[in-house]
Parts: sequence; C-alpha cells; structure tokens
Amino acid sequence: MSKQSSLKSTIAVSLNNYLDAGAIVAGASGLTLWQNYLDLSETHLGWLNFISANCLGAAIGAIIGGFLADKYGRKFIFTYNLLVYMVGVLLVMLSVNFPMLLAGFLVTGISVGVGVPASWTYISESSEVNNRGRNICISQMSWGVGPMCILFFGMLFAPGGYLYDFVEALALMFVTPSVADDPAIQVFSSRVVFFSLFVIAFIAWLLQRQLEESVEFVAQKKEQKEEKTGMLHAFAVLFSNRTAVKTVCFLAAIYLTWNLVASVMGFFQPHIYETAGGVSNEYANMLSCIGWAIVVVITFFVSFVIDKLPHRIFYVLGLLAALATWGVILSPLEGIGVLWAFSILWGVNSGMSVQIFYALWGSELFPAKFRAGAQGLMFFIVRGLSAAWGLVFTYIYAGGDGFTLAASCMVGLLLISLVVGVIGAPDTRGKSLDQITKERYGEI
Repeated sequence: MSKQSSLKSTIAVSLNNYLDAGAIVAGASGLTLWQNYLDLSETHLGWLNFISANCLGAAIGAIIGGFLADKYGRKFIFTYNLLVYMVGVLLVMLSVNFPMLLAGFLVTGISVGVGVPASWTYISESSEVNNRGRNICISQMSWGVGPMCILFFGMLFAPGGYLYDFVEALALMFVTPSVADDPAIQVFSSRVVFFSLFVIAFIAWLLQRQLEESVEFVAQKKEQKEEKTGMLHAFAVLFSNRTAVKTVCFLAAIYLTWNLVASVMGFFQPHIYETAGGVSNEYANMLSCIGWAIVVVITFFVSFVIDKLPHRIFYVLGLLAALATWGVILSPLEGIGVLWAFSILWGVNSGMSVQIFYALWGSELFPAKFRAGAQGLMFFIVRGLSAAWGLVFTYIYAGGDGFTLAASCMVGLLLISLVVGVIGAPDTRGKSLDQITKERYGEI
C-alpha cells in the first residue's frame, strides 16, 4: 500500500477514535444536565459510566468485535458496525427517562468496543514499516479532536453559552409550555451534541464502506482454510502460545492501570470541575476543551518523531506528566489555577499517552491470525475493570475528603503503569509486522 493510500485509509478508520472518545465526552459534558433533567443520583451517574463506551459497553463489544474481525475481516466491521453506533446515539438523543438513556449509552458503547480492535489492527496492517507509529498517532489525534469538538459544542450550547438561545428555541418546539422547566430545556444542548456524533458516524460509515480488505488478513485466511474458526477455538489458540499470553499480560497491565485513571477523566472530568472546582457547565467544558486541544498538538508533534526515536522516551514523558497532574491535586495549592494546571498537565500526558503504545504494540506483537482477537480480549479486560472502578470512584469521590483519596489511588495506578512499561517496552521500530512475528513466534 502506498504512503498516500495508507494515510487516506488511516484517516477514514481514525474517525472511529473520534466517535469513541466523542461518545464518552458527549455524555460527560452533559452529565449534570441529564442529572438535573431526570433527577439522577451519583449512583445513577456511576451506572451510566459503567455501561457506556467508557467501560462495560465497550468491553462487551471489544471481545465480540475482535473475534469477528479475525474471522470475517476488518472490512466486515467497517461495513456494519457504525449503523449500530447511530442507533445508540439516537436513543440517547430521544431519551425521556433513565432506562432509555442507559440503553442508549450501552448500545453506543458496544459499537465503540466492536470497532476498536479492527481499527487499530487495520491501521497497522495497512501502514508502511517506517510510518506505523505515525499512523497510530494520527488515530490518537482523532481521539483528541473528538472530545475537543464535542466539548466546544457543549460550551457553545450550554446554558449561558453563545448558542444557547438556539437550543432554547429548538427545545420549545418539542417541549410543551406546561413542562417547559429549565432542566427540560437545558438538556437539549446535550441532545444537539449527540446529534453531531450521529452526523460524523454517518460520514465515517460512508468512507469506511469503500475501504479494501487488509492484505495481511486475506493472506492469513488463505493459510487457515481448514482450521476451526469458532470463538472458543480462537481463544484456545491464543492461550496455547506462551509468548502470546505473556504479551497479553504485559499490555493489559500497562493499559489497565493507565485506563483506570483515564476512564474517570474521560467521563467525570467536566463534572469534577463543576462540583469540586465550583465552576459553571460552560466553564467546565471550556477547560476540558483546552485540555483536549493540547492533546492534539502534542500528538501531532510526536507523530513526526515516534518512528525515529525509542518509544520508551515518549512513554516515560507521558506518564511523568500524568503523575504531575494528580500531584497538583495532592499539593496544598488551591484556586482556579489548580484546575488549569490539572487540565494542561493531563493534556500533555494524553498527547503521549499509554493508549498510543497500547494501540501500536497491541497490533505489532501478535500474529495476524489472532491479532484483532487478542486486542479485543485485552480491551474487554481493561474496559470491564474500568466499569467496576467507575462505580467505586463515585463512592470514593462522594466522601468528605474523597477527591484527595481518589488522587492518591490515581498516583499509585500510574506508577505501576510506568514501571511495567519501562521494563517491558519492546523494540519494534523499523521492523515489518511479519519480521516481528517471526522474531517472537517463529514459523506459526
């Protein structure tokens, strides 16, 4: 595949990352509005996080999507999955009660999970040897652009925002005067934000339907004509290989410990700013939006050098920024400046985040026959445990000194990710996927 076509396909597939992070942050940016409209408790918010694209929904989708991508192809996922995503977004847009909102978050989350293993696998398989890291960074940039745009929309449409008059006029077309209370009108800003995700999902679906199947997948399937292809058999093959099992443990360890922190940030960040920082919904979305803009800028610059310098350098720098983020919370400093420092430092971390290396190494360190399935399994483990952590976090955070305790937990998790990653970081720069597979697994 040429450099131009590789970049084109990377951009098309990277829209999945926009929709993944966008779905998480769209829910986060309007969380307080839905809470007021439906009279939700902190426990309700925990359940929304639990089954969303941030956690369990994505976990369920990933283990299914990884298997389907290895059995039927990466293009199979791109052809049908975003139709499910659009259904989930519509459910959220039209929600009038908690069960409907919960169902929308779940369906959207499942679709996100189904798409992730296929997307990262396809990007690596369609990339040139010296551009694999760059293309994963482009995908990561999309993961930053999604929240940045969603939070920008949320800021404009939020109560007090520049376009709130438009939201209010739109709401009054559907809400009768007898029930046109403030929460019912204000939540329309979140409905409009989710509609923007529906539009992007439709565009992404049109683009991805035109992609060609991965050459590596086609070649691998020709060699597997006589093999069983059931899900249980696929996992049996994966776990029968000692190198594959060690790789799963390493990648799951670095990504889980980082993602337990990132999942809380992704879903609860604006809500934390509003409750702990005492700022408005508009200001919270603006602060988060700036943080995501920093993610995009940092990742953009990293994309130029990630294939030229040791990966371990960026891995360490990113986690040091993450540790500094939560260190600010544990410091005696107070005031709005702390919120700004918190947002900026987390943006720097996310620009060189563990997720870049998880996506890169996860697609490099497994053979094509179970590459997507292995990623799906790891994503299932990580997002599933993140779901449970999201519920625990709401109880920790709700306590009297809960935010300080939560920050201490975050620091501990990030330290684990740093140590394990530094020890186990592989050297894959400049090597083809076939070369990496032969070095690690021999002829399989």
